Amino acid sequence: MTRYALRCASLAVALGLWQLLTGQDIDLWLRFSQFPTVTDVAHAFADRLAGPDYWTDLTDSLTRILTGFLLAAVLGVATGVLVARSRLAEDLLGPVLEVIRPIPAIALVPVAILLFPSNEQGIVFITCTAAFFPVLVSTRHAVRALTPVWEEAVRTMGGGRWRVLGSVVLPGALPGVFGGLSVGIGVSWICVISAEMISGQYGVGYRTWQDYTVVDYPGVFVGMATIGVLGWLTSTAVELLGRRLTRWLPRTSYVPAVRPKSARAGAATSRAGTAVRKEPELEEARDEHLVRD
Repeated sequence: MTRYALRCASLAVALGLWQLLTGQDIDLWLRFSQFPTVTDVAHAFADRLAGPDYWTDLTDSLTRILTGFLLAAVLGVATGVLVARSRLAEDLLGPVLEVIRPIPAIALVPVAILLFPSNEQGIVFITCTAAFFPVLVSTRHAVRALTPVWEEAVRTMGGGRWRVLGSVVLPGALPGVFGGLSVGIGVSWICVISAEMISGQYGVGYRTWQDYTVVDYPGVFVGMATIGVLGWLTSTAVELLGRRLTRWLPRTSYVPAVRPKSARAGAATSRAGTAVRKEPELEEARDEHLVRD
């Protein structure tokens, strides 16, 4: 409860600071007088909730992000395992993937417009590409870091290639896979919003850009807040799923356990007493050995 209270307090302090700087029109080096206040954004958000366009944009953005992200998860994990386990696949696919990987996904918007017959498919393609490479790289490193003893144990007991894949490779790589998925979902939100701004017709990114063009700054901040909340919810969902599927892993706490001084003193006394008791025993054993010799 203390941790949740601290999180709520930090959010309240941030909102209060925002309201103070914008409400008092404070201009130091940053021009906070140009920003809408928290109350202005809240009123704009309430107006958006009452209309149908907000929910249509929300549904379209979520559909695009989930479709692209699920495709990227399946393709990224499969390709990462294949590249990590097969030298032939690494030689054939590795150079192509490494050349494409540094290209920002948003730079593929012209390619998506030329390649796909509809903007909707192009936006899903950009979202999938954005999440694909973080998942691929994390899966590849996680599979390569597995201990060979596990695979040898399965093969010793008669397990084949698919048994090794299902019992060793995929479970052992799950922590790394979900690390890539957590990064990929965040990158997907960045790229899907950018793609909607450029070539979309509906969606949170499209509506945010339209509000900017008509100088509706409270509407712009409503879109930004919506993007932040949706990104936080989807990232949290991925992390919770990862914890659920890897609950067999040992967990570390935030605060390491500290032994009290009395316990440490008692342990030290016990060790000293044990050492004192062992010394006569060692001397007796040594004397007995000399007598036998």
